[in-house]
Amino acid sequence: MKKILILGLIAFGLWNHFDKDSEATPIEPLNMHVPEISALPTRVISSSVSSHTFSCDGRQYCTQMNSRAEAEYFVRNCPNTKMDGDDDGIPCERDSRW
Repeated sequence: MKKILILGLIAFGLWNHFDKDSEATPIEPLNMHVPEISALPTRVISSSVSSHTFSCDGRQYCTQMNSRAEAEYFVRNCPNTKMDGDDDGIPCERDSRW
C-alpha cells in the first residue's frame, strides 16, 4: 500500500512539474521595417539602341526577334510583319522573353 501511495505522489509531482513547464509564453512580434514604395530606387530603362542598327531582312515573327526594340523597329519600318495581332502598335505582347 505504501508503494502505491509513494508512486502516486511521485506521478502527481511529475505531472504537476511538467504541466507548469508546458504553459506557452507569448512571443514578441518582430519589428520589421518595410520601406515605402516612394523610398525604393527607380530603374530607368533608356533606349540606347538606335534604329539604324536594325534592317529589314525578311523576318516576320516574334520568335525571330532578339529584343522588343528590334520588334518595334520591324513593325514600324518593315513590310509583312506578323507581330502585332491587334494592330495597336505594340509588337509581341504575349512574348514572355521581355
